[in-house]
Amino acid sequence: MPGSTGFPRLSAVASLRPSPCVGAALVCAAAACAATAARAQVFIVQPEHIEQRYSQFDPTTVQLSGAPLTTVGRERLLRFLQAEQGFAMRPLPVGNLDLKANGSMEPNGEKYIDELHTKGICAKPGERVVVTDIKVRDNTIVLELNGGPDHKHKYLRHISIGMGQDDNPIVPDDGRPPAGSRLILVFPGRVPDLSGEQVEALLKPMVDFGVKSPAEAYAETLPNFIRKAILEHRVLIGMDRDMLIYAKGQPHRKVREQENGQPVEIWIYGEAPLPVEFVRLNGNYVIRDELGKVGEPLVVRNENEMGDYWGTQPVVAASQHEVQLGDRTAVDVSEQNAPKAPPTLRQPGEQLPTDNDKDRPTIQPTKFPPGMQRPGDPGYSPTVSAQQPASGSSPSANCPQPAAGSSPTPASGTSTCAAAPKTQANPPTPATQPATSTPPAAAAPQFVPSSR
Repeated sequence: MPGSTGFPRLSAVASLRPSPCVGAALVCAAAACAATAARAQVFIVQPEHIEQRYSQFDPTTVQLSGAPLTTVGRERLLRFLQAEQGFAMRPLPVGNLDLKANGSMEPNGEKYIDELHTKGICAKPGERVVVTDIKVRDNTIVLELNGGPDHKHKYLRHISIGMGQDDNPIVPDDGRPPAGSRLILVFPGRVPDLSGEQVEALLKPMVDFGVKSPAEAYAETLPNFIRKAILEHRVLIGMDRDMLIYAKGQPHRKVREQENGQPVEIWIYGEAPLPVEFVRLNGNYVIRDELGKVGEPLVVRNENEMGDYWGTQPVVAASQHEVQLGDRTAVDVSEQNAPKAPPTLRQPGEQLPTDNDKDRPTIQPTKFPPGMQRPGDPGYSPTVSAQQPASGSSPSANCPQPAAGSSPTPASGTSTCAAAPKTQANPPTPATQPATSTPPAAAAPQFVPSSR
């Protein structure tokens, strides 16, 4: 920290700054804890959908020269590829991808999917990428896309120089995490003498540098029948939102409705008197297409036109698991409103040694005798304390009656009348009463509310 070096005046300080991601994570964790305390929430954490075909890789067949790369050829190659723009042909991770010339890709298969899930996606298929840096080494050509996966200044960004409480960073840093990718083209032996067009041909399974529109670049990553529909701007039942946007663009209007209890989003293309197309989406997929023309009946299509394209399940790496948080999962409707037990750290059915320990009694709710409940006690009711007198007795039999013309209520505003001991109608005579008999117990006093 500034001043910790012991110098009285100018001091150079190298301090590690906390990453903004850590602060954001702490804030999110605190918010999650507060939300959990407020009410139970259930949500699912699952990996992003990665299609099965992206786990497969088809190598290229580009003829390469056996001569090594010359200095002039290296300069031409750098000038050709610098700031070159292309379109991603498959999801590119925020990390490194090794591509052997006319060979395989590393990582591939499930490891490639795990890389996407672990480090995130830099560019989806059809998205534009830019070459921001090129390095030609002994047997590799390294291309960084969209800034690369690492900070430009990995260590200097943590160092600052200052005096007192004011410190200035050596290099500017906005704190944003890197979101680029790095492609490493590996050659056997040394880098051969090749042109920029040959490098682009070797990288075509990953990035296509051809001049085309984003829709054309995205269509080339799809099967032929979907590619044809996108280039012809047609909608197929079963398309997802990305395909629909590349085929028709953004809609003129969007309407949200409920059909059979399911949320439906309607994308409207065109305005009368021109043809108007209504595309209905349920979730992420097109379920119905309606085309209306002036003077013609409405043309409706709702049958699947994608075949078994979505039949294969998305590839999920072995290290990815579905996580459910909350106190309740999917259960029968009859159990959804059942009372829930208080939160606990015990396993279901777990018993502790102190549960049945007589020396460790547990505190139970206080149970008052009938007629003595207070407001807030379990089972309290305003009529519980007002006990009905026993049959054959009158509540006013033992209370003095007020004189005529006097007030029926005492001046103090409280009742001083109490129930007298209960007596029998025909008490036994002393001759017949047993010697060992005990006097009858007095009845519990009854509280009679005041008239006030």
